[in-house]
Amino acid sequence: MHLQQEIIDKTAAHVQELLSGEGSGHDWWHILRVWNNAKTIAASENADLFIVELAALLHDIGDHKFHNGDETVGPRMAAEWLKQLQVQDEVIHHITTIIKELSFKGAGTTSEMQTIEGRIVQDADRLDAIGAIGIARTFAYGGHKNREMYNPTITPEMHDSFEAYKNSTAPTINHFYEKLLLLKDRMHTQTAKRMAQQRHAYMETYLEQFFSEWKGLK
Repeated sequence: MHLQQEIIDKTAAHVQELLSGEGSGHDWWHILRVWNNAKTIAASENADLFIVELAALLHDIGDHKFHNGDETVGPRMAAEWLKQLQVQDEVIHHITTIIKELSFKGAGTTSEMQTIEGRIVQDADRLDAIGAIGIARTFAYGGHKNREMYNPTITPEMHDSFEAYKNSTAPTINHFYEKLLLLKDRMHTQTAKRMAQQRHAYMETYLEQFFSEWKGLK
């Protein structure tokens, strides 16, 4: 147990060094929140906490969004790091599989997690994509990608493939309809479903206010 905690601590320090100061909403603080979410959810599940914590810490170490859409970078970077720490091969395989399958891949697609550990980390990551923080992160990323905040002539698209989703350049508001508002009903665990309810409602209220102000209504 002591060795596992040492590996977790070293991994946290490594990821913090890599991602501190990142400005698109995929920074160390995002990792820390997902890590905390994952531990909260795991407390009510029969899961391997060592795998949950490492997967949460490493899930964005090489996000495809920042590597020209290459989905292999993150799992590869995670595997290389864990091998340095002499983590068992089967544990590395489990963690890299979670990282590979974690991402939302479009409204018309499914991204099923094969293990409870994967479902916990996916829920934890998705919780940080909704609510007040989710709104802030969405606009941070939109600005990072030089996207319009909103354009009423461009309607949301329910992407039916990961390629179409990855290649979208739609305005930020569209992302609420293409992803964020869909996440509440895609949570796996009861804890995450409860946590998502209020965050989802907050986004709906925000959008009502946004469109009211957009139209110049009192």
